[in-house]
Amino acid sequence: MVKDLYIVRHGQTDYNLKGIVQGSGVDASLNENGRRQAEEFFKAYGDFPFDKLYISQLKRTEESTRKFIEKGLEFEKLEGLNEISWGTREGQPFTPEENKYYHSILEKWSQGETSLPVEGGESPDQVAMRQLEAINYIMQKQDEKKVLICMHGRAMRILLAQLFNYPLSNMDIFEHSNLALYHIRHTASMFQLIKYNDKSYLNH
Repeated sequence: MVKDLYIVRHGQTDYNLKGIVQGSGVDASLNENGRRQAEEFFKAYGDFPFDKLYISQLKRTEESTRKFIEKGLEFEKLEGLNEISWGTREGQPFTPEENKYYHSILEKWSQGETSLPVEGGESPDQVAMRQLEAINYIMQKQDEKKVLICMHGRAMRILLAQLFNYPLSNMDIFEHSNLALYHIRHTASMFQLIKYNDKSYLNH
C-alpha cells in the first residue's frame, strides 16, 4: 500500500516573531503573517484530494488548516503531534542566559543525550514515544492514502528522524519553516522523501 504524508509546520505566531519559547504549554494563535502563510498554503493545496487531516491539540495548527476544515476535510486532533514541552522555559524570551541554556541542551541532544529532558519539560525520547503511537494510528488507516499533518517545529524534527531511521541526535538535519511542507511517501516498509521543507508557494 502506498501512503503519502504531507507534513507542515504551523504558521507564524508572535512568539515565533519575537523569539519567545512556545512549546506545548503555550497555546498561541497565528499572527497576521501566519494567517497570510495559511492562506498561501491553502491556495497551493486547497484543491488537493486529501483524505484526512491530523493536527495537534494546539490551536495554531487548527488555525493553519482552518480553510481545509471549513471546506469539509475530515480532521482529528492527536496529542502525540503536540510540540515538545519546553518546561520552565515556555513563555520566556531568549535572553542571553536563556539562549545559553537552550544551546547547551541542543548540544547535549546532538551528542546523543536524547533522554535528557528540558527543565520541567520533555526529552526527545519522550516525544518520540508519544509520536510513535500517533504515527502508528495514522498509518493503520488503510483507506487514507493522502494525509495532511500539521504540527510543530521541534516535534517535526523528531518525527522525521524516526520515520527515516536516523538517531534523534541527528534530528537537526531536518530544517523547518512556518507553513513549509515535507512530502513523504510510504511504500511497503520504507519512507521516501519527495519534498524537503518546501516553501516555494509562500510569498516571501
